[in-house]
Amino acid sequence: MVVIAVNYIHPRAIIGRHCAIGYFSVVREDVHIGEGTSIGNNVTIYPGTVVGENCLIGDNCIIGKQPHPAKTSTTRADGPLHPLRMGPGSILGSGVVLYAGTVLSEEVMIGDLASVRERCSIGCKVIIGRGAALENNVSIKDYTKIQTGAYLTAHTMVGAYAFIAPMVTTANDNHMGRTDERFSKIKGPRIEDGARVGAGALLLPGVTVAAETFVAAGSLVTRNTHPGTVVMGRPARFARYVPDMEKR
Repeated sequence: MVVIAVNYIHPRAIIGRHCAIGYFSVVREDVHIGEGTSIGNNVTIYPGTVVGENCLIGDNCIIGKQPHPAKTSTTRADGPLHPLRMGPGSILGSGVVLYAGTVLSEEVMIGDLASVRERCSIGCKVIIGRGAALENNVSIKDYTKIQTGAYLTAHTMVGAYAFIAPMVTTANDNHMGRTDERFSKIKGPRIEDGARVGAGALLLPGVTVAAETFVAAGSLVTRNTHPGTVVMGRPARFARYVPDMEKR
C-alpha cells in the first residue's frame, strides 16, 4: 500500500491554536503561524516566515520566498533577506506570491495572482488588486488602494489614502537597461498622500504626484504635479483644482 502525505509541517514550525491547513501544503522550519489562521491547499511557506493571527491564505500561494535575481539585474543579491512578516487579519487570494524581506501590516488584502517582491513595506488596511505587481523596495502607506493589474516599479513610494486605478504603469529607468550609469539613477515615482491616479495612466521615473493630485485616466505624467490639482493629457498638464469636497 502506498501512503501519500497530504502536507508537510516542519517539526520546528509553530502553529497556533484553531488553525486550519489544507491539502498538499508545505510549512518550512521556524515558520510561526498565529492563532485562527486558515491556509489553503498547495501553499508553500518558506523558512522563518511570520504569519499573524486570524489571517486567510488562499490556495496555491507562495509565501516568503528568497529572491534569485539574474546577474544582469539592477537588483543585487546581498545574501538571504529577513523572513517575510504578515500582519494579523491579512487576506491573500489564490496564487499570491510574496517574497522575503517584505513586511505586511495588519489587515492587508491582496487579490488573486498578485505579486509583491522583496523589501517592500505595506501599510495597514492596504488593498492590492488582482494581478497587481509590486517590484522590490516599494513602500505603500496606510489605507491605500492599488487596483487590478497595476504595476509599481522598484523604488516607488505611495502615501496614505492614495488610489491607484487599474492598469496604472510606473517606470524608474530613463536609460531603459543601457549603460552602467543607470544603476545610480534608478528612481521610481513618488505618489503622495491622498493622490489619485486614473486607469491606464503612466508615471515616468522620479516624478512626484503631489498630495491630493487627481491624474486623469490615460495621462502621461512627465513632471511633478502641484498639490490639489487635476492633470490630464499626454503629457499631463494642469486642468483645474480638485474641489475641496473631494479632499480628505
